[in-house]
Amino acid sequence: MLDPHCHSSSIKVERPAALAFELMSDGLKQGSWAWGSFDRREVEPGLFCGTSIFSGKQTYVRLDVDRDRLQVDYEVGGSKEAMQFRNMSRVIPGDLLKMGQNTCVVTLLTWRLQTQTDAEWIQFGTIHEAEMFLIKGLLERE
Repeated sequence: MLDPHCHSSSIKVERPAALAFELMSDGLKQGSWAWGSFDRREVEPGLFCGTSIFSGKQTYVRLDVDRDRLQVDYEVGGSKEAMQFRNMSRVIPGDLLKMGQNTCVVTLLTWRLQTQTDAEWIQFGTIHEAEMFLIKGLLERE
């Protein structure tokens, strides 16, 4: 089923959940795999800015990290004033899924804005699916 409101992408990673969560919850490290806000810098404590590899525009990101749940909510926007909740990541330890303790599943969720066209929505989903392979590669080559 194609969900018209939320897109999810997941991938199994051959690394412990704690290691994967460090990549997902670090605003600078996220700039190594998030194509919409690549090559990040911290502009003030907890606020990051990177460049979209698609449009070349600046994208601001703030992370709300929940270490106990291995979950991160991401506020995103073209400016500090335009930021809003858009994405969430969750790392599930492999042993919870009967995959073994040194594995995990990394999931990225994004919700569609009413203002997004069908083409923009497809692009978001496609980007997030590709980012899963970047995340997996970054983690498994460490």
